[in-house]
Amino acid sequence: MANVPHYSPYAIAEHALALILALNRQLHRATAQLRHADFRLDELVGFDRHGKTVGIIGCGIIGGTMAGLLHGFGGRLLGSDVQEDATLSQRCGLEYVPLDTLCELSDVVTVHAPLTAATRHLPDAGPLARIKRGVMLINTSRGGLLDTKAALAALDSGQPGYLGLDVYEKGLFFYDHSQEPPQDALLTQLLARPNVLITGHQGFLTREALTNIATTTIETLDCWLGGQPAANELAAAAPVPEEAPAGGTGAPGRG
Repeated sequence: MANVPHYSPYAIAEHALALILALNRQLHRATAQLRHADFRLDELVGFDRHGKTVGIIGCGIIGGTMAGLLHGFGGRLLGSDVQEDATLSQRCGLEYVPLDTLCELSDVVTVHAPLTAATRHLPDAGPLARIKRGVMLINTSRGGLLDTKAALAALDSGQPGYLGLDVYEKGLFFYDHSQEPPQDALLTQLLARPNVLITGHQGFLTREALTNIATTTIETLDCWLGGQPAANELAAAAPVPEEAPAGGTGAPGRG
């Protein structure tokens, strides 16, 4: 067996940034209103991204790419990871802090870690209870990193002001369920909220990423057909979380 470990960290990071900007400026709500000829601005107030503190959970390849994108906006960047990258700190001004501190200080929290036994429900009810009121929480990595029930309860309490997801804990994505009854009560509740924006695990879906996936796959097959080992062979098959394809690889806490 083999995989495609890295195909486009920019695809994932840019999608996370798109969720941040769309949620902030209420683009999904504005579009829905305009389709009904409702041109009011009352519920569409956002905030300047410049000058805000953004916390990045998992500062590997994708998280590091996200830090580079966010650096251009200005403001404070905080990171939480099992391994600190001095180069990333120098290049982007990223400050490494404990997870609890990151949640307490950040205006936006974005998750870029792989899903492992150690990271499942990583920003759980504990850290979520300590985030600032009105904070924006983004997850484009793995659905199991976020405790959906805890996130929904936190939204009910008014703790996070926004939630942006490209992944979900249960395997509903990649299939057409439009002709079926609602499959998941939690997801239905989340989709009904105006301060929640969910996409169907499309963060990887760019021409560049798909080209890289196809190219690497063909190179692997060519190696095997020629009786040669492939660069991305897996020593042993590992369980794949339900919302694959992956957004990246790395040690726990890195993505």
